[in-house]
Amino acid sequence: MDKNQAIRNIKLFLFDLDGTLYLGNRLYSFTIPMLVRIKETGRRYMFMTNNSSKSVADYITKLAKLGISATREDFITSSQATAYYLKKYHPGKTLYVCGTKSLIAELEAEGFLTTTDLEKVECVVMGFDTELTFQKLEDVSKLLLTRENLPYIATNPDLVCPTEFGSVPDCGSVCQMIYNATGRRPVVIGKPSALMPELAMEQTGYKKEETAVVGDRIYTDVKSGLNAGITGILVLSGETTPEILAASEDKPHLVLQDCSEILSAL
Repeated sequence: MDKNQAIRNIKLFLFDLDGTLYLGNRLYSFTIPMLVRIKETGRRYMFMTNNSSKSVADYITKLAKLGISATREDFITSSQATAYYLKKYHPGKTLYVCGTKSLIAELEAEGFLTTTDLEKVECVVMGFDTELTFQKLEDVSKLLLTRENLPYIATNPDLVCPTEFGSVPDCGSVCQMIYNATGRRPVVIGKPSALMPELAMEQTGYKKEETAVVGDRIYTDVKSGLNAGITGILVLSGETTPEILAASEDKPHLVLQDCSEILSAL
């Protein structure tokens, strides 16, 4: 099957955001025409991001500034997946959240109590914290070192977040710092876990053979597709270079220069 036909077989596209549809605050020129075309052809797309520093409401505002209209139903985020996991495995627990105010608000909106009173903490949640302080690192270290069985969850494993000037440390890098200090590793929720694609298919009713993850990282985006048994499409418009692709043990089903190839195929 050729590349164009493989793309046309997809009915649900799960798009990564930064590095895939835009870079920082710069929207790629093909993004809006492609999203319009997907809808025109009776297909569906969702935005699937590991970035837990922003709530869905924040993302709706950001996309609106870039010219993309979106609703809550268009998103599946690592914050949402983390809330789903916590409800299933740690219901009712009081959380210490090393994350942004947006992540805290998102988890509180899902019914969780959060606290900075270490005596009351029943679970630690680590996110991509663009408001990180040393106090938070000290608190998390103290909690994990003094309470051996305390549940420890991370929203995503990304080591870096792409920007217009390069990269900045993401949740995975902070988790590595905490590991160096405590020897503790978290349960990681976001991509490459299959949970987010599975939740998207559950919400929309599409089958595995109709669904694809599209993103610029092999170790998160593509791997989540492989783990969920769906098509993994790599775009070379963000973090992954041809050299990284060649060295990777995990191989995408399709490799595109960027998402303009999806627009052309449809």
